[in-house]
Amino acid sequence: MATLDQCRAALDRLAQNLSSADGEVRGAAALDRSVSCRITDLDTTFTGRLAGGALRDVSCVTGPPPEKADIRLTMTGDDLVALVDGRLNFARAWSSGRVKLEAGLRDLLRLRTLL
Repeated sequence: MATLDQCRAALDRLAQNLSSADGEVRGAAALDRSVSCRITDLDTTFTGRLAGGALRDVSCVTGPPPEKADIRLTMTGDDLVALVDGRLNFARAWSSGRVKLEAGLRDLLRLRTLL
């Protein structure tokens, strides 16, 4: 089971990847939306903001997110680490129910480039 520190490091790597992306990925990451990532096995939620092509102001709270974010992810810590490391395909994980993604239709259409 991934630790809280490993999950935080994975989110830091994701933020770095987003900020250095270009082309369509950079455009998709240029949304200005609140984001939450609920780590079910650690009973923890990371919250932040996707803005200007980067993941900003990431914080960690125990339990479910305090507010409903525009883009909401739910998964285990192991799955988060595997996704960021490229060992888990997002589309397969999402279609099998390992990863849950909730967002408005317009956001989903723009995010498909990132996924």
